[in-house]
Amino acid sequence: MKQTAFYQYHKELGAKIVPFAGYEMPIEYSGINNEHLTVRNGVGVFDVSHMGEFWVKGPNAIDLVQKVTSNDAKALSIGQAQYSCFPNGKGGIVDDLLVYKYAEEKYLLVVNASNIEKDWAWVNEQNTMGAELENASDAISQLAIQGPKATAVLQKLTEINLSEIEYYTFVTGAIAGAEDVIISNTGYTGSGGFELYMYNKDAAKVWKAIFEAGIEEEILPIGLAARDTLRLEKGFCLYGNDIEDTTSPIEAGLGWITKFNDQNSFIDKDYLLKQKEEGVTKRLRGFVMIDRGIPRKDYEIVNDSDEVIGRVTSGTMSPMLKQGIGMGYINKGYTKFETEVYIKVRNRKLKAKVVKIPFV
Repeated sequence: MKQTAFYQYHKELGAKIVPFAGYEMPIEYSGINNEHLTVRNGVGVFDVSHMGEFWVKGPNAIDLVQKVTSNDAKALSIGQAQYSCFPNGKGGIVDDLLVYKYAEEKYLLVVNASNIEKDWAWVNEQNTMGAELENASDAISQLAIQGPKATAVLQKLTEINLSEIEYYTFVTGAIAGAEDVIISNTGYTGSGGFELYMYNKDAAKVWKAIFEAGIEEEILPIGLAARDTLRLEKGFCLYGNDIEDTTSPIEAGLGWITKFNDQNSFIDKDYLLKQKEEGVTKRLRGFVMIDRGIPRKDYEIVNDSDEVIGRVTSGTMSPMLKQGIGMGYINKGYTKFETEVYIKVRNRKLKAKVVKIPFV
């Protein structure tokens, strides 16, 4: 098992450590609810150094990025990022990712930890145009500082005016004594904040500086469990749950990152355009529990007659709503908002209703 550059701090802070994507990662510190509410109301720090980072460089870089990703990377200016996915050539998704335009002929692809090897093989396989590729995953540490007080904490550590970094844009500069840090106004919580990409050698001093700067704001370290409940409340997809090799971006409600303009000719473009125009037989939808209960991945979704009409892909008890929430693929005919459905929880039919996401 690998360890991130922050592993010793997780141990010192008493984190519950679990194996995740080949790494020993902190699942929780002070409890999921406490960590969740800290991010929603204040500021928390996630170690997300297990994520993968690929550089795509050279005059053919944009051609490769346009081929393998569904969004339109040609629309990016230097300093902008976008959410996208890798279509798999069979109507499904290899992974979802962030695309950063770092320079005119230099892009950074940030991929999911559990898919690094798969994604790296996929991008290399599609590189018929000779773009220069570098897998920098093991050289980069990443921290996500999230929550409404994140800007106030980080501003103490840099001369860069963080309030000028708009959502889904980034700058590269000095923070907490570390040079060449990518400071990105992105995150997986929906509560605002930044993601910092730094060299491993700078990890320790950046971690210490952030926690010292955040004492007044009662900053806390946050584990992967609260990361999951936070993203679910905002309806963000998790690869391996809500999207995978057998689900299309159209079915997943990701048509907004699937751009069918003339300058875009990505893998599966024609197939996905046909899906968009003709419709799909199932859609990813959010639902809230009316009856008390917690939906879990792979629970059946049924109708009034007990016929299976879908399955749960993600579910939890929302710390903000104090109510069971989830997402799942539901068959056509039951996807309208406010439609009542049932979740099979240990052979009991618990009533739920289809709602628009985000939940909070």
